[in-house]
Amino acid sequence: MVRDNRDSNAIDLSINVPPDQGGSTYLDDDGRLKRTGTVWTASAHIITAVIGSGVLSLAWATAQLGWLAGPVMLLFFSIVTYFNSLLLATSYRAGDQDVGKRNHTYMEAVRAHLGGFQVKACGTVQYLNIFGAAVGYTIASALSMTAITRSYCFNTKGKDSPCIISNSPFMIAFGVLQVILSQIPDFDQIWWLSIVAAVMSFTYSSIGLILGIAKLSENGKIKGSLTGVHVGTGPGEVTQATKIWRSFQALGAIAFAYSFSLVLVEIQDTIKSPPSEYKTMRKATSISIAVTTVFYLSCACFGYAAFGDEAPGNLLAGFGYFNPSWLIDIANAAIIIHLLGAYQVFCQPLFAFFQRTATAWFPGSEFVTKEIPIRIPIQGYEPYKLNLFRLVWRTFFVVVTTVIALALPFFTDIVGILGALGFWPLTVYFPVEMYIVQKRIPKWSTKWIGFQILSVTCLIVSITAAAGSIAGVAAHLKVYKPFKS
Repeated sequence: MVRDNRDSNAIDLSINVPPDQGGSTYLDDDGRLKRTGTVWTASAHIITAVIGSGVLSLAWATAQLGWLAGPVMLLFFSIVTYFNSLLLATSYRAGDQDVGKRNHTYMEAVRAHLGGFQVKACGTVQYLNIFGAAVGYTIASALSMTAITRSYCFNTKGKDSPCIISNSPFMIAFGVLQVILSQIPDFDQIWWLSIVAAVMSFTYSSIGLILGIAKLSENGKIKGSLTGVHVGTGPGEVTQATKIWRSFQALGAIAFAYSFSLVLVEIQDTIKSPPSEYKTMRKATSISIAVTTVFYLSCACFGYAAFGDEAPGNLLAGFGYFNPSWLIDIANAAIIIHLLGAYQVFCQPLFAFFQRTATAWFPGSEFVTKEIPIRIPIQGYEPYKLNLFRLVWRTFFVVVTTVIALALPFFTDIVGILGALGFWPLTVYFPVEMYIVQKRIPKWSTKWIGFQILSVTCLIVSITAAAGSIAGVAAHLKVYKPFKS
């Protein structure tokens, strides 16, 4: 039996090690199971987390900001995310990047470098953001399922058919699938799901891009303006107040599209070494952010050029349900498959935290710690180890997120709030502060002042984005009846 005793929340990592092979074949430098991640699996995890359903709202966000501010803000968030991701990656090991003590989670990294109240603050923000992402993904997947069903309805019953379809059954179906997938024990075992999800994200992003280019070619001109949606009283125009709130909300949508910092440390913890995890993570981050930035700029700009001020909150919705309906159906199916994986990539850290906590509080409870082997009728596969606490806790989590999604299915607004709440603390503040402590950067030095300016600037952006998204939710609640989407 091997136990990690370095902190009070450690899990009992019991494994059977053949006496003739020794523990080194199966165990890592700190007694945990060996990691197998590479730059490619890490890139797949990141792309799965980053290129999510948020890409579909970027054309709408660009329409609110215009040709001048839209691309600039996309590049701004890309650069800030990349820079701060490198800072956060240095905090994975305390001290030396090759042999320092490993921090397996974001919270452990904050505890090792900052400690005190900031650990609880980090955990609260991180896990609330993960919870919110699960709600957002449930809503987005249901919208895609509904779109496919309506497309089939129109093509079989005719264009004039109302084809009124509720999102609710699809949210429930997505929840049922997540209950099953959530029983995968840990992050390192979902690498295959991330690769599938990453492929799907490229699929629907590419289709959205191709359709945008085709629409632009059909129009024969580039739509949009330097300042975005026009203020006025004419068709498609908005009031000055609405323009401001939507511009703020657009910032939140862009921030959400780039959010993966909340699971960066957990992804880094899947990477094998040598070389040092930081070197591999730096390559994976560079590859992933470069790829996603090109995709985001392309989808946002071509989508805005094709639709102008009328760019929809979901880019695929702008092409309707006809010609070519089969291609749009493929894109929506890819979104659903991608979100099945993205849900797990985001939620695994939260699942693991509660399981660690329960194990630390009730070490003698068989309900919490006992694993029941279940034989899988496939040759070469080890028995699946069923844990009752994992089954109950993760099922409960999925049920709660599904119920909230059923009650508040405002995808664009939810996306904006999530992006705003998680961007500054998780992507900027904690990585900056941990780097300052780790590198012993003197207070009031030029580098320290530069970091603080970056942090304050991003805080202002997060506050304005949150304000815009909350205003959007408030507007929807005035006319919306819960559970009747």
